[in-house]
Amino acid sequence: MAMLTVRNLPDEVHRALRVRAALRGRSTEAEVRAILKETVLAKGRVGLGSLLTAVGQRAGLTEEESAGFALRDDTPGQPVEFE
Repeated sequence: MAMLTVRNLPDEVHRALRVRAALRGRSTEAEVRAILKETVLAKGRVGLGSLLTAVGQRAGLTEEESAGFALRDDTPGQPVEFE
């Protein structure tokens, strides 16, 4: 697991976090983890492949043509050569 340090957090934000954590029966650190998780891993977020598939379908592409958008290419990228 990664560690994160937050500097220059205003006192009023820290107090609000402590109160919010206490109301939920958690430590302040656990509350911050929960807030971050809920925020960045929000339910209902649309993946890029799904979004591209929907755009393709609205553009009138066939099912076979739009199916390629949902595929993931796991091939490692190659460095760019400028010379």
